[in-house]
Amino acid sequence: MFIDEIKIHAKAGRGGDGVVRWRQEKFIDRGGPNGGDGGRGGSVYAVTVQDINLLSKYKHKKEFKAEKGDDGAGGSRHGKDGEDLIIELPVGSIITNIENGASVSLDKVGQKELLLKGGMGGYGNEQFKSSINTTPTKATKGAFGEEGNFKIELQLFADVGLVGLPNAGKSSLLNSMTNAHAKIGAYQFTTLDPNLGEFHKYVIADIPGLIEGASGGKGLGIKFLKHVKRTQMLAHLVSFENENMMKVYKQIRKELEKYDKSLGDKDEIIILTKTDTIDNPKVIDKAVKEFSKLGKQVFTLSLYDDKSVKAFSDALVKLLRNK
Repeated sequence: MFIDEIKIHAKAGRGGDGVVRWRQEKFIDRGGPNGGDGGRGGSVYAVTVQDINLLSKYKHKKEFKAEKGDDGAGGSRHGKDGEDLIIELPVGSIITNIENGASVSLDKVGQKELLLKGGMGGYGNEQFKSSINTTPTKATKGAFGEEGNFKIELQLFADVGLVGLPNAGKSSLLNSMTNAHAKIGAYQFTTLDPNLGEFHKYVIADIPGLIEGASGGKGLGIKFLKHVKRTQMLAHLVSFENENMMKVYKQIRKELEKYDKSLGDKDEIIILTKTDTIDNPKVIDKAVKEFSKLGKQVFTLSLYDDKSVKAFSDALVKLLRNK
């Protein structure tokens, strides 16, 4: 199951305690302080990886805790630092501290962000030795690490986002052009999760089918509309199976803009799909002319025609390289 939002509680490690210890020398009582400091508590980091399904791994894990620092020891030995906790998160994750509202966006693979700092270790009695206090009996406790509640929300990054009504052919097009294996079927909402595919080093995302009222929660609702926000370019698929194709196009555009006005300003191409369902070429030509009036590039496509798919693929590569 695809999960794109979770809430977690995380806690950095507490610092180890400093200790009171003495050098053990024959015939000398308290031969001088040598109690070591405690180790630092482990910190909590987020690290970005390329795996959009990673949040599902944390579905039943709500608590994250870094390791405590070890206490100091005699012989001026410092305690071992606690191990840092690394939380792997997918590219496109936005991490928000629920208490203070601070947020960070994970935009590239390998990005590492400090979420919570581990506590400092306490001081051993050796730290308190002075000319006027040669036998200090004082040591301090390790400090507590930071902790907090976080909301983690995934918003996919992609070069091209495929949008349109259910059964417009988005998943089939993604499969034919990339290494994706998106589920397809002859019924609405076959795609329940976003799918990604690599296309000449570009990323194409199949956004699950939208319907009228999606921005208000109908169908799959706004669950996947947020994934369109970070898409560089939209490829709007409209099927010839629709009686009024322009109405369908405007319907989806309306839902996108109702959700976020900025979506209406994204670069967009229009793909008129399932030309194999039309016997009269004039019908196809008429549709192309009508959509061309919108001032956007218009392509026609039959997923049963390899030449048609290749022609579109070649055109899309050129378009992306010239952006």
